[in-house]
Amino acid sequence: MYRQLGMAAAISPAERNALGHSRRKQLRRQEHAQWRPAAHRLSPVTTIARSMRGRIASLVALKYERMLASPFGFFRGAVPVMAADLATLPNTGILSQICGDAHVRNLGAYAAPDGRLVFDINDFDETCAAPFEWDLKRMATSLVLAGRENGHKSSACGEAVFILAQSYRRLAASLARTPVMELARYQVHRLERVTPVSEALRKAERETPLGTLGRFTEESKPKEINPDKSGYARRRFKDEPPLLTRLPLAQARAVLASFAAYRNSLLPERRHFLDQYVPVDVVFKVVGTGSVGLRDYLVYLEGNGANDPLFLQIKEEPGSAYAPYLAAHGAARAATHQGQRVAEGQRAMQWQSDPFLGWTTIANRDYLVRQLNDHKASVDLEALQGAGLAEYAAVCGELLARGHARSGDVHLITGYLGAGSKQDKFDHALGAFAEAYADQTEADWHALVASRKRAAPKAKVSASPAAK
Repeated sequence: MYRQLGMAAAISPAERNALGHSRRKQLRRQEHAQWRPAAHRLSPVTTIARSMRGRIASLVALKYERMLASPFGFFRGAVPVMAADLATLPNTGILSQICGDAHVRNLGAYAAPDGRLVFDINDFDETCAAPFEWDLKRMATSLVLAGRENGHKSSACGEAVFILAQSYRRLAASLARTPVMELARYQVHRLERVTPVSEALRKAERETPLGTLGRFTEESKPKEINPDKSGYARRRFKDEPPLLTRLPLAQARAVLASFAAYRNSLLPERRHFLDQYVPVDVVFKVVGTGSVGLRDYLVYLEGNGANDPLFLQIKEEPGSAYAPYLAAHGAARAATHQGQRVAEGQRAMQWQSDPFLGWTTIANRDYLVRQLNDHKASVDLEALQGAGLAEYAAVCGELLARGHARSGDVHLITGYLGAGSKQDKFDHALGAFAEAYADQTEADWHALVASRKRAAPKAKVSASPAAK
């Protein structure tokens, strides 16, 4: 029948499972425990310095400051270091869309298109098609680092990683038996009973557009004109450099001019709703840890009056830190528009995505566009004290499993990992890797601290970052 229809013969689920199982000959599950720096490994200080190229020079010092705060702060900003390290290790060759920066603070709550609060992976700047286990190794390491920061013993950190892997395997096996459309609609349940997640959901309820309006804007001075000269605005963004910096009129106009391309990246019905909002003001914003130094703009729009604000974030997206290594691992050709790469990766992995998620281009740089703080909230590290670490690890495993099942071949993954309770070789190996790589991260952090002490006095952070 397939040949009569001009289609390639389908591989059955059982055959795909067997193919995944055969990958154990390529890389045994217990071999994931291994971490040993490559002989030619670049200094992490050099790798990080190279990743700063193209960023706004006046903000580089601020990124270093955030990375120097703790090993976990370093880890958040050091994706290029771990990407290079993972690329030196043997891998399964089982590709999926990965988050790329899977760590405990890159999951969070946000409002779905139907208005309900959902909790999911929520940062995709590094997303790409790559070996599925790279997400698990980064998430596992983050659990160990977060546990150490909260004073957990090594055994508790190891138990959390074991739970992460176990919950991932179990849900992947379940989804492999699920009808395709049920898999597409699958939700992770019981989230409200997990203390760190329930706390994030409660915070998200308070993160409303009106709350953002009060936090980021102020009453306009008399006769202040909108960036597009369309009229007088009652409110405008605050000027709080370096975190919020007002833009010259020409730069604000360039940001607003990018809306035409952004609008075309949305579904038609969503363009209709965007068209009912009018831009009021534009500002430059410093965001995150890994993204500090990239160009990031906020646009304040109004719909049905002043009490109907919409805040859109226009965030520069360079290539994924994994991009230099993907061709060697069988991944597809690199993305041509980095904002589109991020938006499509996010849509592939998330159960529901921001209805205003899209992309645009400004001055030959690629940008992602999304809502800012529309009921968004993440898990604080303090929430992972005590039993919270293990509780949260189970959620992380399930959300990664669902994301990989949605965007990859869950039969290959399950065939490789195994589904039964005694098929836990990968679970133990992941724990050993995470412990060893957390040690490596701490050593790298110490190296960065030492290098910054030897460097010239820290440059003063400019109040007016260049937007070119």
